[in-house]
Amino acid sequence: MALVPMNDMLIQAKAEGYAVGQYNINSFQWTEAILEAAQEEEGPVILASSDRLVDYLGGFTMIATMVKSLVKVKGITVPVALHLDHGMSIERCKQAIDAGYTSVMIDGSHYSIAENIAMTKQVVGYAKAHGVSVEAEVGTIGGNEDGLIGGITYADPDECFRLVQETEVDALAAALGSVHGPYQGEPKLGFDEMKQISELTGIPLVLHGGSGIPTYQIQKAIELGHAKINVNTECLQAWTKAVRDVLTSDSALYDPRFILTPGKQAVKETVKEKMREFHTSHKAHLASSFNEK
Repeated sequence: MALVPMNDMLIQAKAEGYAVGQYNINSFQWTEAILEAAQEEEGPVILASSDRLVDYLGGFTMIATMVKSLVKVKGITVPVALHLDHGMSIERCKQAIDAGYTSVMIDGSHYSIAENIAMTKQVVGYAKAHGVSVEAEVGTIGGNEDGLIGGITYADPDECFRLVQETEVDALAAALGSVHGPYQGEPKLGFDEMKQISELTGIPLVLHGGSGIPTYQIQKAIELGHAKINVNTECLQAWTKAVRDVLTSDSALYDPRFILTPGKQAVKETVKEKMREFHTSHKAHLASSFNEK
C-alpha cells in the first residue's frame, strides 16, 4: 500500500490502548529490516529519518524514493508512515513534505513557547495542505541523539495546552524524563505530569527515548495517552553487537554481505520485539481507515 500520514494511526492506537513504534533509518538496509518486521507482525509502523542524518543518507528525495520503492517491491501491505524526526527548521520540514514524507516533526523546543508555536503553526499550515501529519515538542528530551547532547527540561502543562490549541498539531512530544541514548539507572518518568498533559491536550502523545524503559513504565505511558514510542538506541545496540560478533569470530572475513546481514536480522528481531511490547502486532487490519498519500 502507499505511505500514509501517522495521525490516523495514532488516533486509533490511543483509542485502543496500544502504541505505534517509530524506528529510525540508519541505512537503507535498516529500512528493509523494519518493513519486514512490520509485515510479519502485521502491524502499522513509522519509519523515521532524523534530520541530522538526512544528508548522510542521501537527502530527502533519496530517502522517500527508497522507502516508497521498497514498500512496493516487497509487497508491504501494513500501514507505513515516513516521518522526519526532529526537523530543525520550517524549511527542512517543507523540503521533507515536498519530497514525499507523510509526517514531520518540527522541533521548536529549544526556543521560547511563543517562537515554538509560531514555527509549528507555519509547518502545520503547509503540511495540512499536503495531507501530512505534524508532531511538535515542548520541553527538552535529555541525552545524546546523532551528536546532539542536551539535558532534560520538563514540559510545562500550560505551554503544552497552549501549543496544541493554537497550532492544531496532530501529536505532541512532551518531555517528561525520557532521554535519547542509554539510561544511567532506571528511567523515572513524570507520570503525574503525563496524566495532566494528556487530559489537557486530548491528542496522542509521543514518547521519545523509548529504548531501555522498563515494560511496566511503557505500559503506564501508553495508558496515559502515549500512542507513539520512538526506538533507536536498542536497534543500534543490537546491530552493533551482531556485526561485532561476526568480525570478532572471523578476522579474515571481508564480504559485506556476511558482515552486515546479521546486523539487519538483529534490527528486524528488535523491532518485532518492540511491536509486541507496544501491542502494535496484528493491528494492520485497521489500514482501511487510513488515508493513503
